[in-house]
Amino acid sequence: MFTFMFISGLIVFFFKRKHFLLMLLSLEFIVLSLYINMFYYFSMNNFDFFFMMIFLTMSVCEGALGLSMLISMIRMHGNDYIMSLTFLW
Repeated sequence: MFTFMFISGLIVFFFKRKHFLLMLLSLEFIVLSLYINMFYYFSMNNFDFFFMMIFLTMSVCEGALGLSMLISMIRMHGNDYIMSLTFLW
């Protein structure tokens, strides 16, 4: 099931690559599926959960950076379509 969550997040990421908000949501879904997979693996093997806190910290930083890029894109260009940017042509 966790592999299906990860693969479906990747599929959405590849097919919605023109829309920045959907790309960010699919990245967060991929991070969530990786977190659930790590939690399941660590709890089954009786490992320490300290690495999961580092992973959550990095994923929050990734989400905050993505949202700040989205806000700056909307303020500059008026939408969040990636193909409207001039440096990608």
